[in-house]
Amino acid sequence: MKKLIVSLILLLGLILPVNAADIMPVNVEPNDIRTIGVYQAPKNITLYKEPDETSDIINSIKWTGVDIFPEAVKHSDLFMVFIPSKELGYLAVTDEIEDWVEVIYNHKTGETGWMKKDDPYKFLTWINFYNMYGKKYGLYVLKGAPESVNSIRSATDDSSQLIAEMNMPTKIKLNVIRGNWALVSVLDLDRAPKTGYIRWRGDDGIRYLFPAIK
Repeated sequence: MKKLIVSLILLLGLILPVNAADIMPVNVEPNDIRTIGVYQAPKNITLYKEPDETSDIINSIKWTGVDIFPEAVKHSDLFMVFIPSKELGYLAVTDEIEDWVEVIYNHKTGETGWMKKDDPYKFLTWINFYNMYGKKYGLYVLKGAPESVNSIRSATDDSSQLIAEMNMPTKIKLNVIRGNWALVSVLDLDRAPKTGYIRWRGDDGIRYLFPAIK
């Protein structure tokens, strides 16, 4: 009996950290090109079929810390970014009109719903989101990004002078976003600083890098 109890405690110890883990994008996601930015999720999320409070409610979700209701909702399906220690969750936005945002509430199925803004400043376009968090925490390269992302150039043009190549960057500091390019200062394992422009997303809207929020 004691062995069974110990086994259950160990099992819970393995499960709980997984449920409480931070959620950040890992791979390049071609389907995310339809997103225009993010919205900081309120604790009570009410999703409507249309941007109108008289339209059908398609989902209602409550969360705080790592707790979420309904329990069938998975944090990884709901949030694009989730930092439980900061009580911070961001939803991917596919459209915005006045007091409303259309968000993806299930990344596995791509289902969306309209949510009324509880604060207009919680909506961030991708460029504003990158400027806010990328400058503070730096950037990281998503898996599946093309090799050309490692090319550090003198200007925001694929034909501009090649300054250096990123090999195994330990830090990518964002200085400024200009269109689909980011002016960065890179520190590789060789400890040699490199500064120039790299693509943070393609002309088709696919993102190659993401802010390393901690």
